[in-house]
Order: sequence, then C-alpha cells, then structure tokens
Amino acid sequence: MSNIEMIIFILYLAMMLGVGIVFFFRSKGAGEKDYFLGGRKMGPWVSALSAGASDMSAWSLMGLPASVYALGMGKTWIAIGLLIGYALSWIIEAPRLRRFTITANDSITIPQYLTNRFLASSSIIRILCAILFLIAYTVYAASSMKACGTLFNTVTGIDAKTAMYLSAAIIVCYTFMGGYSAVCWTDFFQGLLMLGALMLAPLFALAAVKNGNAVFTAQQLPDGYWNFFTADWRDIISGLGWGIGYFGMPHIIVRFMSIRSDKDLKKSRVIGIGWTTLILGFGVLAGAIARMFLGDVSDSSVIFILMVRKLFPAVISGILLSAILAAAMSSADSQLLAASSAFSSDIYKPIFRKNASDKEMLWAGRLIVIAIAVVAVVIASSPGSGSIMSLVEYAWGLFGAAFGPVIVISLFWKRFNFAGAAAGIAAGGLTDILWAMFLSDTGVYEIVPAAAVSIAAAVLVTLITKEPSKDVQALFDKAKDSTM
Repeated sequence: MSNIEMIIFILYLAMMLGVGIVFFFRSKGAGEKDYFLGGRKMGPWVSALSAGASDMSAWSLMGLPASVYALGMGKTWIAIGLLIGYALSWIIEAPRLRRFTITANDSITIPQYLTNRFLASSSIIRILCAILFLIAYTVYAASSMKACGTLFNTVTGIDAKTAMYLSAAIIVCYTFMGGYSAVCWTDFFQGLLMLGALMLAPLFALAAVKNGNAVFTAQQLPDGYWNFFTADWRDIISGLGWGIGYFGMPHIIVRFMSIRSDKDLKKSRVIGIGWTTLILGFGVLAGAIARMFLGDVSDSSVIFILMVRKLFPAVISGILLSAILAAAMSSADSQLLAASSAFSSDIYKPIFRKNASDKEMLWAGRLIVIAIAVVAVVIASSPGSGSIMSLVEYAWGLFGAAFGPVIVISLFWKRFNFAGAAAGIAAGGLTDILWAMFLSDTGVYEIVPAAAVSIAAAVLVTLITKEPSKDVQALFDKAKDSTM
C-alpha cells in the first residue's frame, strides 16, 4: 500500500471517530429512545442509505464480484433475491411497522413491539427474542470484525488480527459515544462511498476493455458465462430465499421505525431501493468486467482491489479502497447497536432493573456494546470460527426465519395473537438451527424451509387458541388507520 493510500485510510477512520464525538456531545441529557432510535427524527436520505449500508457490508464489493468473476451470471441469484426482498420490505413492511411500533406504546425494539402489539404482560417473547438477538448478533458482529481484519490486511498489509482489533476499537468508539445517530450518519457517508466506488471502478474498467486494454474479450469467456440459468435449481431457490431475511433483520428494519414521518418514509423507500439496485447491479457488473479486464486471477476475492489500483492514481484508489472498509464497518456498528438495545431494553430493564432511569439504560446500552464487541472479536480471531460467509449465513437465516414471518403477520392479520407469535418465533428459529446442523447437505438454504414452518406454526397456533381481546384488536385498527 502506498503512503498516500495509507494517509487517506487514516483520515477516513478519523472522520468516523469524529462523527461519534459530535453526537456524543449533542446527546448529553438524551435518553434511551434517542440512543437506540435517534428520537425517531431521521430524515429520508440518512435512513435509506443507512439501511442499505448496514446490510450490504463488504460482500457487495468483494464477495459478489468475486462469485460472478469466477462462475458467471449463474451466481447472481442471491443478488436478485436480496433486491426483491429489500424492495418488498420497504413497500409492504416499512409503512405499517413504523405506525404500529408508535401505536404499540412507542416501542423502540422488535421484542418490545412484539410484546406491546398484543398488550401482553408476559415477558416471554421479549426474553426469547433478546436471547436470540444476543447469540445471533454476536456471531454476526464476529463476521463483520473478521471481514474488517481481512480487508485491512489485504489492502494495507497489516497483520489480520491487529487490524481486527484496531477496526473493532474504532467501531466501538463511535457506536459507544454517538449511538443510533452516529451509526446512521457514518452509514450514510459509507453508503455514498460504497456506491461511488462500485460505479466508478467497473465503468472505467469497461472503458479500458473497449479501448483494447483487456486480457480477454467477451467472446473468450467460458461457455455459459452469461447464462443466468446455469445454476442448480437449489441454488436458485436458496438465492431467492435470501430476500426473506429482510423482513426480520432488526438492524435494518429499525431504520423503518426511526423515520420522522410517513411522507419521509415514501422518499426513503425510493432512495433505498434505488441505492440497493445500483449497488447490486454494479457489483455484478464489476465481476463480469473484471474477468475481461484482469484475466485469470488466483484469488478472486481481491479483484476489486486489483482493478482499482490498475485504473486510478493513489489518491483516488485510496478513497475507493476505503469503501471496502466502510462496507464492513457499516454492518458491524449496526449489529452492535441492535444487540445492545435488545439486552438493555428487553433483558436488563424488565428482569434486573425495572425502575432503571433513562440515563442508566443509556449507559447499560453503551457498556453492552463493549462487551459484545469483545466476545465478537474473540470469536472472529478463533481459528475454528469458520468463514465470514458461513457466519453471515447462520445469523441471516436465523433472523429471517424466526422474526420475518411473525412481524409481517402481526402487521396484517387482526386475529393474530400472542401465542401464535411466540410459536412462530420458536418454530422458525428451531427449524433454522436444526436444518443448518443436519440438513445443510441438501443444498437448500435453511431460511426457506424454516420460514415456511414459522408461518405454519404461527397461523395454526393462533387459530386453535383464543382470539385477541377487544383492546388488542382496537390497537390493530388504530395503527392500521393512523398517519404519522
């Protein structure tokens, strides 16, 4: 790495820390709602880009281009599934979720909402959700920490573990200090940087290919490279199944809850879907163009880095390569904050400190950010922790199957009750875990069968148990008909 690239990396990391410091001083005197949800004052641009950036991570700049580079268009089904799922979550889920969480006692977390939606005195769902959140998010955060270390090592040459510790420290600092607002604003800048990098690199590479500065031409690529249907049917179903995850991914759908108004949400929807379409489209394009521009590369995961360095001077390449680090960091900070909110709001207060003040809850949340980050780094640095993608697959599948169906049903079915919600979460989560442990060799991603089981359990248990009270049904009608 050149000295210029290194300086740009350092400046970028300093800017992220600066955002955390700004929001730390701005949030003095603020409470739990401000720390975990930004006081529901997020604008459309920040909400939309933050939702996208917290989702895509380094996979969009390294994993997706690498898959297309190596195996062709048959590897785009995950991208297609993600785009469909993301768009539907904004169109179907986001408007109602925002209104329902406000009506349901101004819920600031998904476990809170799933309890308040049914006016339940029982804490079973909150505790069950919080436990699943802590487990899955610690694993999820470990994947992001591992990605940060790997990326820093690849780009800068710094030892992977040292880079992981450094990245974790910076992420924890701005998340600890600034909370949701700092996470959203850093994600906003990171989202812009990711989009700029993914648009510029393949377009300039395409121009170089057209000018004859390429190793291969389109005609020299392997047979079937451009055919979307070279993939096995199980790969297609599994790829499309990834889209289910968006409906139950807490660190993404919490952005729906934080938007200022229904009017802003409509703007965010257009911005968010547009951003994700460009990110995924140019991610696929980057892989295909890199195959022609670079030829055969032994390690396909670094093709974006190689392409940027061949095309641009050090000043520009330093900025564009910062996008890779930005992608990994934008996922890690959101995961830490979501796990922290689940612990402090759904375990610490209801079980240990029922009369905890807003200030106490604020500091409990900050301390759990540190604790989860430490455990995540320990997992990530362990030799037997598995690959980055395997960690992501596990957490994504668990969240999508356990929570996605239940949340969507709760927004649209008036007859749905507390028992059905608890059954759906338990059945979906258990099926996902068992399928991943014993049936992964079927080639079908566990989120698909697990989500089906979750829906069946939620509907069946609701129908065989007592219908919700008139007060619960009145809350449903009020939320459905409200505009906020």
